[in-house]
Amino acid sequence: MLHVTLRQLKVFESVARNLSFSRAAEELYLTQPGVSMQIKQLENHVELPLFEQMGKKIYLTDAGRELYHYSRAISQQLADMELALSELKGLESGKLNISVVSTANYFAPHLLAKFCQRYSGVTVSLNVSNRETVLKHLADNVTDLAIMGQPPASLDIATESFMDNPLVVIAPPDHPLCAARRIPVKRLELETFLVREPGSGTRSAMERFFASHQITIHRGMETDTNEAIKQAVQAGMGLGIMSLHTAELELETKRLKVLDVQNFPIMRHWHVVHRKNKRLSSVAQAFREFLLKEARVLMPGIRG
Repeated sequence: MLHVTLRQLKVFESVARNLSFSRAAEELYLTQPGVSMQIKQLENHVELPLFEQMGKKIYLTDAGRELYHYSRAISQQLADMELALSELKGLESGKLNISVVSTANYFAPHLLAKFCQRYSGVTVSLNVSNRETVLKHLADNVTDLAIMGQPPASLDIATESFMDNPLVVIAPPDHPLCAARRIPVKRLELETFLVREPGSGTRSAMERFFASHQITIHRGMETDTNEAIKQAVQAGMGLGIMSLHTAELELETKRLKVLDVQNFPIMRHWHVVHRKNKRLSSVAQAFREFLLKEARVLMPGIRG
């Protein structure tokens, strides 16, 4: 009989999903030696190696893949049990796990604060990542809901739009184009653009837009944060394309300007997303309804 603890399975599931001891330690708020010790104890119990190392990377062994299959099923059953018990408590003491793409972090905390004011007993776990990581959270079933721009076609998900997300061209206030009106899109080929990293939803939308207009742009700095792009644009390193409300503060204080370019803004929408087969808790259902009914009203700076 195997003497395996739930803690060991939880640690193993995290290492196997991330294929990284350090990322698992981060995720579980443990030290890396602590994670390694749990895995070693588990391997001693099953009397088989669960991981093998090749260079700097680790991979699951045959035994590891088999155990990963069962550990995920056990984790899901435990999550279902926790959900069933929390349902008995209602919205007064529920927990909401939500993942949002980094651009949505400019309005998501505001909406979450409004929601939590209404349901004071709710606790929130908010993860902010780029689009690829948020999609992985959905695929791995580690989040209740996700907020993103373009929903994926590859996952079996339910998605509804709740708010407009216009993408605009931003420039420093002293840029020559700030005084121009109805700037032809083709004129942008003469400019340098500061872009988000591959995997970013904003970058994908930008690339699709320019490709559809047969325009090739010159890329300058690439970064994984909107803040870095805003700072670089203010410094005169180039232009940027980003969600209008991402730059709301800088536009109000006149540190940035929106250029009047033809065919802009690129109109996108924010979506609330979850796995179709996922059983949503009463808290997750309430927050989803809250977004669909009230987000446009509560975010006056973003036209719905």
